[in-house]
Amino acid sequence: MALAAKLQLRQSQSLVMTPQLMQSIRLLQFTHVELEHFIDEEIERNPLLERAEPQDDAASDQAQKIEAEPQATAEGDWFENETQWSAEAISDKLDTSLENLFPDDPGTSERLGPDLTAQWKSASSNGAGSSSEWFDAGDMATAAITLRDHVGEQVALAFTDPAARLIAAELADGLDETGYLRADLAEIAARLGADAAAVAKVLAVCQTFEPAGLFARDLAECLSLQLAVRNRLDPAMKALVANLELLARRDFHALKRICGVDEEDLLDMLAEIRALDPRPGMAFSGGASDAIVADVEVRAANDGSWTVELNAETLPRVLVDHIYFAQVSPQAKNQAEKDFLAECLQNANWLTRSLDQRAKTILKVASEIVRQQDAFLVHGVRQLKPLNLRTAADAIG
Repeated sequence: MALAAKLQLRQSQSLVMTPQLMQSIRLLQFTHVELEHFIDEEIERNPLLERAEPQDDAASDQAQKIEAEPQATAEGDWFENETQWSAEAISDKLDTSLENLFPDDPGTSERLGPDLTAQWKSASSNGAGSSSEWFDAGDMATAAITLRDHVGEQVALAFTDPAARLIAAELADGLDETGYLRADLAEIAARLGADAAAVAKVLAVCQTFEPAGLFARDLAECLSLQLAVRNRLDPAMKALVANLELLARRDFHALKRICGVDEEDLLDMLAEIRALDPRPGMAFSGGASDAIVADVEVRAANDGSWTVELNAETLPRVLVDHIYFAQVSPQAKNQAEKDFLAECLQNANWLTRSLDQRAKTILKVASEIVRQQDAFLVHGVRQLKPLNLRTAADAIG
């Protein structure tokens, strides 16, 4: 068989990843905040782009309302959020060192005794057990990470079951800036269609996250979680934590009787309480968080189906200013200016088409997810089905 070189013509189709196509794919992955930032940059460098109307300020108003809420301070009263205690019990502010529990007044010496008062003042002057000792230098170096990010990483590692991970994410959304869980477990169980026992089980795992004390529902539980990590939650310490209102009133005789300890043991227990952090989430409060705006809204229809709609707040309104292009094009003095205007027009048209395609793709993907997870939306987290990207992509083409 002779070998010979010859030419053949063959037609084939291939997908070429042009820069604009790659940018369109990036647009699909942008969050609402990232997309708005990208559009602002494009408008700044492209004179043919403009917004159709002023941006809706609903999200910013919501953020301002959140910022307007009272913020707990690191040096405030441990007990100011415990509304079940009387005003007299919490009137004396307790900073993190708890020095104010023992002011220089005759009443304190009478209640506590001169020996214990002197020992406590000596320990306080040495600065032992300050709350800053609870975190090491590594924790301080990562303080820029938000509490939500820190908890989210641990949720991903602690749970492999999708239902449990969804419950954990819902619990994480209920954390305030101090790390306390302000959500009601019964409401979470009802909203997700999960058993109350399953929610409590997930919460128990979340309460083992670092730093200790996260997901506590009150101050006593926060201190108990930290003491448990240190293996110091003995019966006497449990009694002390269960009677923090007596500690706020500085009724040390009653505490000694309830805990069944003498003055020296009570001093050691109070020193351990001083070493705990009453607000474990405050170490992560330095990072600014953006208000989360949903891209899609899902509502139950009257016929039992689901209505999937794009959220109008997340749809950027960008227009191409053809009138301005028609005015400046004849005034171009050289080829470079003509090329610049042509490139601006091309990029502007591409951006408007890409944003329209992004909205359509999001709606198609969301509709398919709702169709696949109909049982989850009706019956709750127990009916959540595994769903990967390939399954959704094949379904919507």
